[in-house]
Amino acid sequence: MRLGDGARSTLHVARFGMEAWTARVVVFERPIQLVRWCRAEGVAHAVVGGFYLRPDYIPLGEVRIGGSVRPFVPFDPPWGEVRACVQIVSGRLRIVPRMMLGSEPSGDVLQAGPLLVLDGRSAIVDGEDREGFAAGAHQFDSDITLGRYPRGALAVAGEELLAMACDGRTRRDAGMTLAELADALIDLGASEGLNLDGGGSASLVHGGRLRNRPREQHGVDLLDGRPVVTAIAFEAR
Repeated sequence: MRLGDGARSTLHVARFGMEAWTARVVVFERPIQLVRWCRAEGVAHAVVGGFYLRPDYIPLGEVRIGGSVRPFVPFDPPWGEVRACVQIVSGRLRIVPRMMLGSEPSGDVLQAGPLLVLDGRSAIVDGEDREGFAAGAHQFDSDITLGRYPRGALAVAGEELLAMACDGRTRRDAGMTLAELADALIDLGASEGLNLDGGGSASLVHGGRLRNRPREQHGVDLLDGRPVVTAIAFEAR
């Protein structure tokens, strides 16, 4: 991708037709690099899930599997109700603000954010902090709304699911801002899009291989990425 100021970043995208593929949220028993979990479990395709708190590696934001709540640390109020989620019911996926799911949503739920695309348009507006990621930055390593970073994302584009991760933190790969990532999703046909965990955690596995290049700050390569605690896995129907 050539970005607005002449910088570049590599964006890795996997497409899954919803007639042939289904998705599910996965919570790991212990922190593990996504590609290593995929190899151990025989899962060919997956993308990193939501955020987590270190050093205990507890999911940050709501997580449900089959309607049952898994242990998590809620986002600080009032942001927990407005931050976006992916919900998967019977293999069908949608991306909506948490308030639209009711008190006891069915299926798998993974809360992350911010919302990137809604109704085919960018949900990222300069100077606005609709989901409180800048105001609530103390729950993260940094303010994820500022600057270019390696990022992960999930989107719905017609009858396809898009899973993606962008490289960053080097001169050749600058990373992407949230607005740039939203625009890239729209160019790929997305009607709904959600930001997932990023930085050294950004991981996209396709065909059993880690396709992006996770990096820590200062450009230090992480050969298999950081250990993470949640993911979205894709399986043939």
